[in-house]
Amino acid sequence: MNLNKKEVECLIKLFHTLATESRDRFAAVGLDRNMFRNILHCTFGMTDDMIMDRVFRAFDKDNDSCISVVEWVEGLSIFLRGTLEEKIKYCFEVYDLNGDGYISREEMFHMLKNSLLKQPSEEDPDEGIKDLVEITLKKMDYDHDGKLSFLDFEKAVRDENLLLEAFGPCLPDIKSSMAFELKTFQETNEL
Repeated sequence: MNLNKKEVECLIKLFHTLATESRDRFAAVGLDRNMFRNILHCTFGMTDDMIMDRVFRAFDKDNDSCISVVEWVEGLSIFLRGTLEEKIKYCFEVYDLNGDGYISREEMFHMLKNSLLKQPSEEDPDEGIKDLVEITLKKMDYDHDGKLSFLDFEKAVRDENLLLEAFGPCLPDIKSSMAFELKTFQETNEL
């Protein structure tokens, strides 16, 4: 856990406030997908539907389609203050769309297509994305099997930290992370 006791208490309090605001059938037990996506969008500026869906799944460890208070605190601990190792595992889980333990060419293509800005041009945009997938594989696929295993991804990120979010932003940027922490942890310190 990368949070102190007081910070955990703040996150629990915030969770209960958000769960109460949610007039959803899951409100008694946690945050549903829509509420969670709204938090990712409004608080952390995330806009990619596929990535937000995958972040939800990474937080929802028991796959019950609802974020419990424990999943909320543990997830935010990594999301906000995770070690490089924790963030590598988390990002890989987000990017492994079908959960088979690999990031395939097809998964890379879908994520890159979603995260890149559409540029009007004569060229077929899919061709550029396919080229980018091949460049990515050359850089990150150490065992040359045409897909990224966790070990491939981990080695590539350790060699070049910027590759952590190679397939789309799934962690908060420094500004939104600090704003969230300041607002969340400051409010309860004043009580």
